[in-house]
Amino acid sequence: MVGKLLMRGMLAGVVAGLIAFAFARVVGEPQVERAIAFEKHAHAQGDAPELELVSRETQAGLGLLTGVVAYGAAIGGLFAVTFACAWGRVGKLGARPLSAWLALAAFVAFMLVPNLKYPADPPSIGDPDTIGYRTGLFFLTMAISVAIMVLSLNVRAVAARRLGEWNGALAGLLAFVMMLAVVLAVLPDIDEVPAAFPATLLWRFRVAAIGVQAVIWTTIGALFGVLAERSELLGKRSRHTARGASPATRAF
Repeated sequence: MVGKLLMRGMLAGVVAGLIAFAFARVVGEPQVERAIAFEKHAHAQGDAPELELVSRETQAGLGLLTGVVAYGAAIGGLFAVTFACAWGRVGKLGARPLSAWLALAAFVAFMLVPNLKYPADPPSIGDPDTIGYRTGLFFLTMAISVAIMVLSLNVRAVAARRLGEWNGALAGLLAFVMMLAVVLAVLPDIDEVPAAFPATLLWRFRVAAIGVQAVIWTTIGALFGVLAERSELLGKRSRHTARGASPATRAF
């Protein structure tokens, strides 16, 4: 089953990459061009700009397309493996709801939370000497975010048994927000934005960067759910589970 789901996940990832490429070209690339123009203007008043190893046309075209499609395929494959591990172990969720919830959780844990503390920066921002440090902090925040989400789900499960499903969900959400707030407050800040850099441009670039990820995860969550639902193996597994369940369980 995992092999067939993996192919479906990669297919969903490729489609997500194509859609994300279109989004990035329309929404993201204009902000990159403006940031590069700002950088060139700054260099005109100081040191000479570095020589481009790859042309902007290639970066914004074939390079961007190749990058997002390859990224989407890889993410889609990992998503399919995660789905296969979760299928049948998280209650009575069907393929589409499970896929949607997994995609939402992944987007929040892997992208939204790290970007709240260490958002993406356009060209002309950031010290080249701190790239490794900033990258390490970003992935550290990602790992902590995943751990906090897992802990919050455990809190929700315990609270749900004592207080009911709705109150348990609120307890889990509250635990997630509180732990996350403490971690984000403790992690070191990084502020390398030049004072003269346009605030509106910075905001639009960061929104576009998160938007690309939102497009990828939304497409994977929606499309993979449809593809997985049509999988004969999932259907057989569901029927087998139903036959093995008690009459009281089947009623639900």
